[in-house]
Amino acid sequence: MSQYLYENAEWDFAVIERIYSACSEIALNELSLDCYPNQIEIIGSERMLDAYSSVGMPIMYQHWSFGKRFMQEHDSYRKGHQGLAFEIVINSNPCINYLMEGNTACTQTLVIAHAAFGHNHFFKNNYLFKQWTDASSIVDYLQFAKEYIAEQEIKHGHNEVERWIDSCHALQDYGVDRYKRPAKLSMLKEKARQKERQDYLQSQVNEFYNIMPARKTPKDIGEDNWPAQPEENLLYWCEKYSPEIKPWQREILRIVRKIAQYFYPQGQTKVMNEGFASLTHYTIMNRLHEK
Repeated sequence: MSQYLYENAEWDFAVIERIYSACSEIALNELSLDCYPNQIEIIGSERMLDAYSSVGMPIMYQHWSFGKRFMQEHDSYRKGHQGLAFEIVINSNPCINYLMEGNTACTQTLVIAHAAFGHNHFFKNNYLFKQWTDASSIVDYLQFAKEYIAEQEIKHGHNEVERWIDSCHALQDYGVDRYKRPAKLSMLKEKARQKERQDYLQSQVNEFYNIMPARKTPKDIGEDNWPAQPEENLLYWCEKYSPEIKPWQREILRIVRKIAQYFYPQGQTKVMNEGFASLTHYTIMNRLHEK
C-alpha cells in the first residue's frame, strides 16, 4: 500500500475518507481543536451557485431576490467573469461542508483542513457565535421558516407576502442586537432608583429657591417618553410595539430578524475567521507534508 494519501490529482470517496482521517488526526490530537461533527458533501457548479443565492444556507424560504442573485451569479460564471469558491462551510451542528467536485485531491485536502477544522473550530468557540447563534437548531428553523412562508403565500396571496418580506429585508441590517440585553429590573426596584435620583437632585437645589413663592411644577421631563428606553433593533421594535401588523406579518418579521441575527457574527468576525482557518490549513498541510 502506498505511503501517500494520493499520487495524482484524481480522487474518489475512499481518497476523501483517507484525507479527512489524516487531517482529523492532526487537527484534534496535535492542534487540540474543538469542532462540531462534520458533514461533507461534494457538489457541482449549479448547486454551488444555488448556495450562493441563498446566502450559503442549505435551505431558505422563497423570495425573488434569491432568484435574481442566482441569475446574476450564473451569468457571470457562464461568461467567465468569475470563478466559484472551492468550498462553502455552514455554522451548524453537524457542520456542513460543501466541496466542489472539480477540485483536485490536493485542493480537497486544503479545503477540508481550512473549512472542516479551521472554520468549524472558530464557529464553535468564538465569543460572538456562542452568544448569538445556536448551531444545532438553525437548519430546523430555516425549514420552519420556508414552510411557514409558503403557507402564508397560499392563505394571503403571493404578492402580499412578497411585499411584506421586501419591507422586512429593507430593515434587516438594522434588525440585530449588537450587545446583550441587560436584565430587566423589577418595577419596585426601578421606582426606588428613580426616587433616589430625584432625592439627590433635590438635595442639590440652592436654598435661595425655598423662599420663592410657591408655583406649579411642570411634569418631570421624560416621564411620558415611549418606549422608556432607546431601541436600536428596528425589527424588534416593530414586532413588539406595532398595533397595525397582523399575526402572520409579525411572525415573518420575527423570522427575518432571527436570520439577520444569525448572520451578524459572520460580518463582525470575517477577517479573524478567515485568518484562523488559513493558519489551520497552513499548519495541517505542512504537517501532512512532513508525515
